[in-house]
Amino acid sequence: MAVVIVAAVPVKDLVNAKQRLMRGLTAPERRALARAMLCDVLRALRGAELDRVWVVTREPEIAAIAGSMGAQALAEDDNRGHTAAVAFAQAEAARVGAAVFMTIPGDVPCVTASEVRALAAAVTGVHAVFVPSHSGQGTNGVALAPPQVMRLRFGEPSFDNHLAAARALRLAPRTLALPGLALDVDAPEDLRALVETGVHTESGRLVDAWALDERLRAAGAGSR
Repeated sequence: MAVVIVAAVPVKDLVNAKQRLMRGLTAPERRALARAMLCDVLRALRGAELDRVWVVTREPEIAAIAGSMGAQALAEDDNRGHTAAVAFAQAEAARVGAAVFMTIPGDVPCVTASEVRALAAAVTGVHAVFVPSHSGQGTNGVALAPPQVMRLRFGEPSFDNHLAAARALRLAPRTLALPGLALDVDAPEDLRALVETGVHTESGRLVDAWALDERLRAAGAGSR
């Protein structure tokens, strides 16, 4: 069967996950949250019924999580960062003949299957679609047709940089606002937003059960 749409989720590891949350969470909490967020993301991707979902990782534990959630682990030869992991997946998508390549991070627990489908549908008739992070600086979702139509580079301000790079290639990029996909959990203040908007998710329930308000106030995480 022809592979039409491939989605890739780069995940480095769980042990050193979410260092920016050290002000509010312990190491075991950060690990548990990273695992829950990955499961939430993979649950949404599974619900979107794409042709293939890949988790790009070298870690056996993450590969096992991927398999349990109906995804396939795509093993890198080294941990070279988010941008390199996505480029590796793009090349593999092209190799298997995918028509559309999508990528989203593993820390967007409020993403929904309908948002994933909307991202996939948005690339029809264009070559590149980008979803901004809640800050407007990062890129939380990408759809490309064909998979290697352009190079991707992550790290703020990647959203504006991606648009500029696509326009330089005359690709006429499309932007798409998806609130669930926009919420990446990177900083203590994001935990409050997760509890407020994502209590239906595994990650939201986990953080809500920790009752973090006092710790977040001590960490200086103001309301959004």
